[in-house]
Amino acid sequence: MIADRVSQAVVLNALEPEWEARFEPRSYGFRPGRGCHDAIEAIFTVCKGKSPTRAWVLDADLTAAFDRIDHDRLLDHLNGFPARDRVARWLRAGVIENRQFAPTTEGTPQGGVISPLLMNIALHGMEAAAGVRYKPWRSTRGWSAPGTPVLIRYADDLVALCHSRQEAEQVKERLSAWLAPRGLTFNEDKTRIVHLSEGFDFLGFTVRHYRNPGKLLITPSTAAVKRFRARLRAEVRSLHGAPASAVISRLNPILRGWAAYYRTAVSKRVFADIDSTLWWTMFKWGRRQHNTKTGQWIVDRYFAGFNPTRQDRWIFGDRETGAYLRKLSWTPIRRHRMVKADASPDDPALTEYWQQRRRRRPPDTPAPLARHPRGP
Repeated sequence: MIADRVSQAVVLNALEPEWEARFEPRSYGFRPGRGCHDAIEAIFTVCKGKSPTRAWVLDADLTAAFDRIDHDRLLDHLNGFPARDRVARWLRAGVIENRQFAPTTEGTPQGGVISPLLMNIALHGMEAAAGVRYKPWRSTRGWSAPGTPVLIRYADDLVALCHSRQEAEQVKERLSAWLAPRGLTFNEDKTRIVHLSEGFDFLGFTVRHYRNPGKLLITPSTAAVKRFRARLRAEVRSLHGAPASAVISRLNPILRGWAAYYRTAVSKRVFADIDSTLWWTMFKWGRRQHNTKTGQWIVDRYFAGFNPTRQDRWIFGDRETGAYLRKLSWTPIRRHRMVKADASPDDPALTEYWQQRRRRRPPDTPAPLARHPRGP
């Protein structure tokens, strides 16, 4: 197993630079130097303004993309690659589940090091199939040609931004015909055509244009917020009987990660709402820990101005260690700087560009795990 993963990593390192130079500009999933925030920022760039021209959205999802990619079509893309036969053997190696061997006649290895790259290779050309065109001049590289749709893809999730509903339907038809020989289809339950004023969810964000005041707002999606609240409640319930320091150590990385993901969107109100809910969750946790004590006793023991940089005396903390629970609302909202359309980490001419992107400061300074206790 380890030898296989190492071998896949070697092939990945050989294959990836070639395809990074060929991949389409608005493909962001499982690619070095690109991520979800780039995809969201690309949507914002196209749809911002009082009256966006591409106001109709094909919000699409592929059915079990990793499991259904056609092997022959995929291998055709690798003609001339020295390790093509090895990749073919990986694709057809089969799987063992419950001590039963099952052949793999389609799809890529689940969890394989090279699987995300193979899927991106299989889906290469989707923008052209949808009718996307770019301006040919070097000074406007990555700019969409007027009158053409814009397709933004993250792995098997994609949105096509179109000028009219009719154009969106045409894009869907063209893509359906293009996907069929590759063994792929749209998941009709998750694929729809909507107007920007109705809004749509993508990568955990809700994107919606409001005619008054004429702005595009990108916020954490309702489903994502609901999942996060449920996770926090489950984590706290699982820590019943644990000391406050253990609760803080468990929750702080979760809070920090969620805040970092949504800090680029319009998230301040959501952050404050979750902070308020979490305060009550922690108060109830304290009541369960000390079911004979009064509410005021709980407040005096666990809530104080633990963070010296904040004028807030309602921070949950541990008086013995000084550790405290961070709040989402402490995270500053900062726009993400989108990656250049054709930038590849393997391009020696862009070495300085990538160094500058990696040197960017983190969104905030993590809350310290411990300091001197401070009273209310």
